[in-house]
Amino acid sequence: MMLRDKILLVTSVRKFAGAGVTRLALAEGARVVAHDATFTAVASRKAFEAEFAGARAIAAQEPAKIVEQTMKLASRIDALVSNDAYPALRAPIVEARMEDYRAALETMAVRPFALAQRVIPVMKRQKGGRIVFVSSAAPLRGIANYAMYVSARAATLGLVQSFAKELGRDGITVNAVGSNYVENPDYFPPSLLANAEAMRKMTAQIPLGRLGKPEELAAAICFLCSDGAGFVTGHVLAHAGGWA
Repeated sequence: MMLRDKILLVTSVRKFAGAGVTRLALAEGARVVAHDATFTAVASRKAFEAEFAGARAIAAQEPAKIVEQTMKLASRIDALVSNDAYPALRAPIVEARMEDYRAALETMAVRPFALAQRVIPVMKRQKGGRIVFVSSAAPLRGIANYAMYVSARAATLGLVQSFAKELGRDGITVNAVGSNYVENPDYFPPSLLANAEAMRKMTAQIPLGRLGKPEELAAAICFLCSDGAGFVTGHVLAHAGGWA
């Protein structure tokens, strides 16, 4: 088991790659502490823990409290999976609304930075850890009419490069998975997958000719959380079927 006895903190677990990462991490022997905006409700936390036996859901929403509650439950954080998602809003440059852009940056760059700030001192005391940002392959190519989303994701990739250089001597690796065209509830939901014409157009752009599976994305993320990725840092792993 590649994650035996590791403590993984997974954010926004009901979004994007959260379910797949939780399922695989548990199967690989990890203990998962999960954050989500819906977990302020007791019923939501109980439902998650019933669905993912062995995982723990926490109510905290602010970075300091997220880390505090995780440490109370697990005493350490071996890996942070910053699983951040925000709608990819289509808008030509001159029509883009600054409030939408600020919201994208807040969700996909500012909040991940703030949480990492709180997790890093814990990892330094432990003399090691893994930080994995679940991001997008879009900044690797750029997409017309999606400059807000693409540039907000690009900010995260910049964090990877800088964090990796600053934290390497502390035994902390920092990487990102640049995903695209992977089935998930936020960007490629079942309603879209049921549209045959939309699927035909999408898969025509993917060299592998198909969408990725949630378990494939989870496998890439969990590998970067494992001991096997100990000499990998500052890397953005494109996970997009050859599109990027």
